[in-house]
Amino acid sequence: MSDNALLRFQGVDKIYKRGDEELHVLAGLDMAVNAGEFLALMGPSGCGKSTILNLAGGLDTPDAGTVTFGGEDIGALSDAGRAGWRSRNVGFIFQAYNLIPVLTARQNVALPLLLTPLGSKARKEQAERALRIVGLGDRMEHYPNQLSGGQEQRVASARALATDPRLLLADEPTGDLDATSAKDILDLLQRLNRENGKTIVMVTHDPAAAERAHRTLKLDKGRLVHSTGAAH
Repeated sequence: MSDNALLRFQGVDKIYKRGDEELHVLAGLDMAVNAGEFLALMGPSGCGKSTILNLAGGLDTPDAGTVTFGGEDIGALSDAGRAGWRSRNVGFIFQAYNLIPVLTARQNVALPLLLTPLGSKARKEQAERALRIVGLGDRMEHYPNQLSGGQEQRVASARALATDPRLLLADEPTGDLDATSAKDILDLLQRLNRENGKTIVMVTHDPAAAERAHRTLKLDKGRLVHSTGAAH
């Protein structure tokens, strides 16, 4: 694995319990993502793709092994420590846009900034900058029900960018979109990677979406089974 790794999984196991049953979602996973890389994760439902995103974003911790970011062991942090680390370093883009309907696009994008020391004026300016980056500078005061699905996903992408994170985690970001809107979101992710230097890990079922990434890892039953492309 590369010495340029920003994110590294070493010997990671993740087990979920359902009653008396143990579900081994990840088994001894070794994986590295380089700074500035755009990585796609593919595989059947239940193979561990979303679990990898949850671990990478500090939403969950491994049962064995380590997940490190910039050399820091995320799993060793307290819940509060992980929350603070996450607010500084990670942006999430989900298949469901999760926008609050009574807030404007700008207000939705500014929400993560409430966890930062920024004042209200700085939060407003940073939210507006993020919306301009995703091409919605003319939709800042629109509410979610006044936007198309593709525009809502761009607002969600702007919200993920608002804190200027080093890592973007995208879970099926085009899953609910028509072909044109999906292309727009993938174009945006590529631009954020190339022009803004964002490291991106994207879960997708769509081979055409995966082709936008530098590298694709395929999982099955919690293990890496195939890799295409080269580390960036």
